[in-house]
Amino acid sequence: MQVFDLSDVKPHEFVQYGLGCLELLADVGDICAKECRQKIRVLVAGGDGTVGWVLGCLSELNRQGREPVPPVGIIPLGTGNDLSRSFGWGGSFPFAWKSAIKKTLFRATAGPICRLDSWHIVLSMPAGTVMDPPHSLKSTEECTLDEGLEIQGDLPEKAICHEGVFYNYFSIGMDAQVAYGFHHLRNEKPYLAQGPISNKLVYSGYSCTQGWFFTPCTSDPGLRGLTNILRMHVKKVNCSEWEQIPVPSSVRAIVVLNLHSYGSGRNPWGNLKPEYLEKRGFVEAHADDGLLEIFGLKQGWHASFVMVELISAKHIAQAAAIRLEVRGGEWRNAYMQMDGEPWKQPMHEEFSTLVEIKRVPFQSLMIHGDNH
Repeated sequence: MQVFDLSDVKPHEFVQYGLGCLELLADVGDICAKECRQKIRVLVAGGDGTVGWVLGCLSELNRQGREPVPPVGIIPLGTGNDLSRSFGWGGSFPFAWKSAIKKTLFRATAGPICRLDSWHIVLSMPAGTVMDPPHSLKSTEECTLDEGLEIQGDLPEKAICHEGVFYNYFSIGMDAQVAYGFHHLRNEKPYLAQGPISNKLVYSGYSCTQGWFFTPCTSDPGLRGLTNILRMHVKKVNCSEWEQIPVPSSVRAIVVLNLHSYGSGRNPWGNLKPEYLEKRGFVEAHADDGLLEIFGLKQGWHASFVMVELISAKHIAQAAAIRLEVRGGEWRNAYMQMDGEPWKQPMHEEFSTLVEIKRVPFQSLMIHGDNH
C-alpha cells in the first residue's frame, strides 16, 4: 500500500509518474510490477469533489489508451458524500477511525467493481463575458456544440467556451443561487461552518433568507420561474433527434441528476413504480445506464418536502443528451452549479448562452464498499 497526500502529490502526477513507472518496469519483464499494475486499486479519502478530481485524472488513461484503469473506493470525509453513499461507503467515516481503517482496506481490496457514467459539459457564451468559473470548468478554444439544433435567440459573432466533467449533478436556478451565496458566506465567515453538521445548519438557515420560501409580490425578474430565461432540448435514449421539453412555469430550479443520492443522501427522483415509469416513458434509473434524470424544484417549501422525501420532485424527462439555451432579457445573471461547485453566470440581453451535456464515451470504475 502506498499513501499520497493530495496537497503534495496531485492525482495527475500519480497517474503519469506512478503508474508510468509500473508500466515501464512491466515492459522490461518485471513480473511483480506487471501484476501490481494489473490489480492496482485506488482508495480516495475526501468528499465528492476530491473523488471527482481523482476520477477525472484516471479517465486520462482511457483517452491515452492505457489499460486497465484502476477502480476507485472512497473514505467519506466531505459534507455530502453522495458518491460515497451511492457505492456503499456510507455518508461519513467512523470517529473510531483507527479500528475502521483495517476493515476499509479489506473492503477496498475485495469489493466488487461497478461502473459509473460521467458527463461532459460545454458552456458557450458571448465573447467578453466576465465570469469566475469553478475549478471543475476549464477554458477551451475548441467549442464542439451540436450544430443540428436551431437556436431561438441570436448567437454572437465570437464566443468563449468552458468545459468540464461531472459525475453526480448539474443544476440551474434557485438552488444554485442559494449554494453560491452560502459558499461566499462561508468564505467570509469561516467560523460559522466548521464541520458537516454546522455546514448543514447554516445552509438551511441561509436558504430561508433568499426569497425561495416567501416570494414577495413584486415585478423583480429574479423571483420568477426559469421558463422566462430557459429553453431545453433533449435527446432521449436510442434517439438521434433533439426534442424540445417545456419548462413548467412553477419550476425555479432544474436539476440534472446521475446518481440516486443528492443533497447528502436524498433521492429526489424517487423509487418510481413500474406502471408510472411505463406511463411516462421512463426506465428505472441507474448510475451506469447512459441516462440523466431531469427534475424541477418549485418554491422552497416544495424543495424541503422533496429533500425529506415526503414527496418526489417534479419529473421532467430522462435524457441521453441535453441542450439548454439561456437568454437574459431583464435578468442579469443565472446561477449554476456542478457537483457542489456553484457559480454566477452572467447573461446577455440579446445573445444566448448555451449549455450542452453529453455522456463521456467511457465509464469510470468504482469499488462497491458494501460487501454484505
